[in-house]
Amino acid sequence: MTEREFWELLEEVFGRTYGQAISHDISLPELQNSTAYEALQQGVEPRIVWNVLCNHMDVPDSARWGKDHNAPPLPAK
Repeated sequence: MTEREFWELLEEVFGRTYGQAISHDISLPELQNSTAYEALQQGVEPRIVWNVLCNHMDVPDSARWGKDHNAPPLPAK
């Protein structure tokens, strides 16, 4: 998943205004209390940020990837 895909999904799943608000305002304990925006700026893999944000917001897997998106592969370890 690219950062661009992250922002596209954020808008699709949460809506433009609400998505922007939560990405900048909600601290995520799993990401050392960074916001989604801060975590991306720190270089955290966008898929990880997306999953943490969706978990925090209780977005089910069925709604997490939008209409035309497939879940991207997990990052290599």
